[in-house]
Amino acid sequence: MWGQANRKSDVEAGARPLYPMMLESPELRWAFIRKIYVILSIQLLATIMVAATVVSVRPIATFFSTTGAGLALYIVLIITPFIVLCPLYYYHQKHPVNYLLLGIFTISLAFVVGLTCAFTSGKVILEAVILTTVVVVSLTLYTFWAARRGHDFNFLGPFLFGAVLVLMVFAVIQILFPLGKISVMIYGCLAAIIFCGYIVYDTDNLIKRYSYDEYIWAAVSLYLDVINLFLALLTIFRAADS
Repeated sequence: MWGQANRKSDVEAGARPLYPMMLESPELRWAFIRKIYVILSIQLLATIMVAATVVSVRPIATFFSTTGAGLALYIVLIITPFIVLCPLYYYHQKHPVNYLLLGIFTISLAFVVGLTCAFTSGKVILEAVILTTVVVVSLTLYTFWAARRGHDFNFLGPFLFGAVLVLMVFAVIQILFPLGKISVMIYGCLAAIIFCGYIVYDTDNLIKRYSYDEYIWAAVSLYLDVINLFLALLTIFRAADS
């Protein structure tokens, strides 16, 4: 009986630290992490619903691809997430404005994802979804495992930032001077590797560095990592399938 009471008090005393030299309460950090993943799950669910609607209702994709108004609206949808990031940064701690801005950010990006998938075969989309899910779950579990053993991935920040700049220049070159299917696949592979690195980097920051008021930014970072990884894999599979 006394042993059971002691075990109960040990559980109530708190979980194991997420990483060595952790000074804050593990319960508070775990609560913060759960909140981020709940927000991220809602974002991904909303993205799937919007993208599935765009793909299944063909007049939507036809409107965007064949009319001037649709093209203009498509450009607006591409620009909107970048514009919303500015007020989102300013109001990220002000409820409910932060959630409203996050919703606009997510839905506009979901439309872009849906329009990207609208002219892609279902087999390619399914392959990209499955591989994205496996990679995200695997890298997330690995990062938590590595953090528990004292590994730190903060050093990846400068390298990943530089890699994204190279990727952006590569994309501009590809748009201005198309280099063919092989270059598209190379671009997709580089993007996939880079955003795999970002998943590890941002998950490590979620465990160790984000403050409790930065839950919106933490969710946005992971959401962008997942979406960009999916689009990179979609690019690879679509080029291979063509």
